[in-house]
Amino acid sequence: MSATMITKSLSSTYANLRTNAERMNETLQFSCQWGSTEDGGMNRLSGNDDDKEVRDWFIAETAKYGCSHKIDAMGNIFATRPGQNNGIPPIGLGSHLDTQPTGGKYDGILGVCCAIEVLKVIHEHNITTYAPLAVINWTDEEGARWAPAMLGSGVWGGVYSTEYAHGVSDPDGITLKQEIERIGYVGDVPCSYEANPLLAHFEVHIEQGPILDEAEKPVGLVKSVQSMRWYHLNLKGRSAHTGSTPMDRRNDTLLAAAKMIVAVNEVATQPELAARGARGTIAVINSLPQSTNTIAGDVSMNLDLRSPEDEGVEELERLCREKFEKISKEHGVALEMDRFWQSPATYFNEEMKNCIRASMGQYDCSHEIVSGAGHDSVYTAKKVPTAMIFARCRNGVSHNPAEYSRPEDCAASAEVMLGAYLQYDEIIRKKYETK
Repeated sequence: MSATMITKSLSSTYANLRTNAERMNETLQFSCQWGSTEDGGMNRLSGNDDDKEVRDWFIAETAKYGCSHKIDAMGNIFATRPGQNNGIPPIGLGSHLDTQPTGGKYDGILGVCCAIEVLKVIHEHNITTYAPLAVINWTDEEGARWAPAMLGSGVWGGVYSTEYAHGVSDPDGITLKQEIERIGYVGDVPCSYEANPLLAHFEVHIEQGPILDEAEKPVGLVKSVQSMRWYHLNLKGRSAHTGSTPMDRRNDTLLAAAKMIVAVNEVATQPELAARGARGTIAVINSLPQSTNTIAGDVSMNLDLRSPEDEGVEELERLCREKFEKISKEHGVALEMDRFWQSPATYFNEEMKNCIRASMGQYDCSHEIVSGAGHDSVYTAKKVPTAMIFARCRNGVSHNPAEYSRPEDCAASAEVMLGAYLQYDEIIRKKYETK
């Protein structure tokens, strides 16, 4: 069904519904009191005391609008409002309330608050949608405390086992299960699509990039999420005295690492790969020993490779390996390159995207963007039809206290989600009524 046909199929009652921009932005700012920092940002790591407070608020707030609650074994919270057909799973509107340690007030939080605003609009107009509606807070999306990222949705989507995710430790050796158990959010519902299914999943998220801001458009459609791979690089050379070891007699591991960092940039900026949207980054590096007069013998680094298609990441990896091996040989350094996480390119559901396209029409927006970052929707898409809406963020800045989305852009993203969700609910109604 095309976006035009979807718009025409929406009932006149639903078509006249509007979100409350002032209320939605007040909800967002209120939710940020837990974990706010003096510089205007947020530090609400998953599982900390502020995370407990905002979870308690989320349950209390959604309960006001007819929701019952399920908490699964990963601490994911599903606030569900009944529909006309409660024999089918709910349509989920989800994102996350956890943040980076020096994050902002919009990444993830906006998506949850938009979903709550949609819930409020439906409730205050006494509407009973065909399918139940679930507003969802996913656990540990950021991966800032327990890596890899998106563990809550990843377990639900079947990518990780509950046992694995429960056992992941933070830098202080505290496991995810220990901490979410401490704050009272290890639920008795198994964390899986099979045990706790959804019918579909919509997500609003800030863009975390400059496209919408440069185009001066409030919202955009996320057509896909790019392919990503993470690697551990471990280099071993030989420690030696900086003063007594001639330059031509060294196995300088840190020098080899520096050349590899440059090589990643050279690979990713090759014209053909750059044209395909390639990204290559080394942002974490540790060397030992840490001594001014000792040549480093051991270096560990993390490598992040991304491209819109899986083939692009495959080519990035191949070329990086070639350059790394040459550099290692040149400096007499042993190299181990371990790929420890990957997420293939994700393409979202076309029918749901058409609902978003139709709903965006009111803002004269037509931007369709490949997301450069991972989201919970990557993992829900492995089980159910999924689609995403991007909200404009100033200068594309995120994971930073300066992260900011204008109130009118926040309101527009909620408005687009409301329209898209109601249109999709009508599609579901017709599918089930014709069975």
